[in-house]
Amino acid sequence: MAGHELIAAQLAILAARLPAEAVEELADGLHEAYADQLRRHGDPDVAARATIAEFGDADTITAAFVRVSPWRRTALMLLATGPIMAALWAATLITGQAWAWPLPTPVKVLYGVALLTVVGLLLAAALRPRVHRRTRLTVIAGALGLILLDGLMMTTALHFSTGPVWPLAAAVPASLIRLLAVVRALPPMLAA
Repeated sequence: MAGHELIAAQLAILAARLPAEAVEELADGLHEAYADQLRRHGDPDVAARATIAEFGDADTITAAFVRVSPWRRTALMLLATGPIMAALWAATLITGQAWAWPLPTPVKVLYGVALLTVVGLLLAAALRPRVHRRTRLTVIAGALGLILLDGLMMTTALHFSTGPVWPLAAAVPASLIRLLAVVRALPPMLAA
């Protein structure tokens, strides 16, 4: 059965945003729904519009697909744990007198900028789920950045911290747990 250009246009948009297997499934469903609507209405244009109304447009379908994606859940998990991690590391840096550590100021600034970039990437992935591939790549970049930042923070703090041990004893295991969770979440994201 021949399709309709409106259905084909929606599928072309979805093909640019979603994995091929998902688009194939959606295409089957859209074509079946279109055939059903065409039998009901008899008019190809009316049937195509009714099919899109029934299924949702490409933006709605993409947003729904991305909303339930594992990488978006990873971004949300990392954002949710962010304030806890920030509090632990703030206590560590304050009690460890990080301002006195023998690190050049540009290194400290670069770390802060990198941290803000990672948070921005994760926020973008969590709050703007429009394009599946872009969301996935954004979360992967944020996760890799977080692995690097956590590793650098733990190494630096263990090396230079001179304050009480308790904040560091809480921050390092928390970072290790988050680091392991991110490393565990990466293979499915990279394979998708």
